[in-house]
Amino acid sequence: MIETSTFWHQILDKGVQSLVKSLSDQEIIEMTEHYGTHNYHPAMVNVRAGQGVEVWDGNGKRYLDCIGVYSAMAHGHRNEAILNAVREQLDVLTVASRAVYTSEVALFLKGLAEYCHLDMVCPMNSGAEANETCIKLARKWAYTVKGVPDDQAEIIVCQDNFHGRTTTIIGFSTEKQYRDKFGPYGPGFKVIPFNDLEALEAAITPNTAAFFAEPIQAEGGIIIPEPGYMEKVRKLCTEKNVLLIWDEVQTGFCRTGKRMGWEHEDAKPDLLAVGKPLGGGIMPVSAAVGRKEVMDVFEFGDHGSTFGGNPLGAVVALTAMAQMEVEDFAGQAERKGSRMMKQIADLNLPEVKELRGRGLLLGIEVHEGVDAKKLGHLFLENGIITKQTRHRTFRMTPPIVITDSQIDEAVDKIKQTFSQL
Repeated sequence: MIETSTFWHQILDKGVQSLVKSLSDQEIIEMTEHYGTHNYHPAMVNVRAGQGVEVWDGNGKRYLDCIGVYSAMAHGHRNEAILNAVREQLDVLTVASRAVYTSEVALFLKGLAEYCHLDMVCPMNSGAEANETCIKLARKWAYTVKGVPDDQAEIIVCQDNFHGRTTTIIGFSTEKQYRDKFGPYGPGFKVIPFNDLEALEAAITPNTAAFFAEPIQAEGGIIIPEPGYMEKVRKLCTEKNVLLIWDEVQTGFCRTGKRMGWEHEDAKPDLLAVGKPLGGGIMPVSAAVGRKEVMDVFEFGDHGSTFGGNPLGAVVALTAMAQMEVEDFAGQAERKGSRMMKQIADLNLPEVKELRGRGLLLGIEVHEGVDAKKLGHLFLENGIITKQTRHRTFRMTPPIVITDSQIDEAVDKIKQTFSQL
């Protein structure tokens, strides 16, 4: 371990990477466990470097990153176009608060609004912040436009949702661990089953501000609603004067084979939460995007973020969206996802209960009784980084830039892993 007395001097004199290179993977793991809170249980690998779909540990072992930072790494590790945009911007301006105007942020607001086929943008940092912003917008819209009595607005959400881990959001989570010992929880949310139009209609009252859901429940186990569900939800919300909010933090930006997950049907939202791949695999960038009528309820001082809408993040996001559009990431995800899905299905693995997916958002659910913990370790031993999500489902969400040969290699490793069970 590094002596504290020389720690800061070494960083200034030699740089962080000199310290990194002096430590073994095991020392890094022990340091993390000693000084870091245990709110994550990482796979036992210390990632030292990454390029595209591939990452390496300190021993030089190569892995295929098939979790892709929970869908955030759409462009791959250290994407050259995005790195070049960052290098250029570092010589100009990095952070300036929204207390002033900046050229880069103006372009970002225009670009993101048009990319999402909506009107206005409220930039933030994390996906949870984007979702919290949508909640605030929906509530103020309910009071100032719809005429709901003060403090009576209701938002309808879905069972097995995942919208983040802030105190407001965990209050309407149905995952026991996310809620336990973090109460009391804020009121104003109704939970209904996902993919249940009748339950949604029955839950709507004159005080309902919004229906807030994911087009596909990614964290919930890659749960895809039945065809027509999203379109029927859109029609019902319009009929009942209820806002439709789609959380596209994990499903957005081409992951499912469309720009946004809702675009698989005629289900355009009033509010949209986006994040993860918007940061290009470089830094956190997120936003709430919506119709002008809803976004305009915010007045000066209603909401904000010190780093939300900074020039560096704006340039990263603009370059990320440009590459998605010019290089047809949506088409790539559709084609590559179909290839990967078919090859996994053709393995006919007896341990697999169901294979679900859309685009490059895939989930492999194993039967109850299969040792999922052991399976996770075997994936890692065989050079595949993935994690089990709820319901014994292993997600396969590699960068959209994955090549056909890398898909074939990943499927071979999946076959090898299951054979070792």
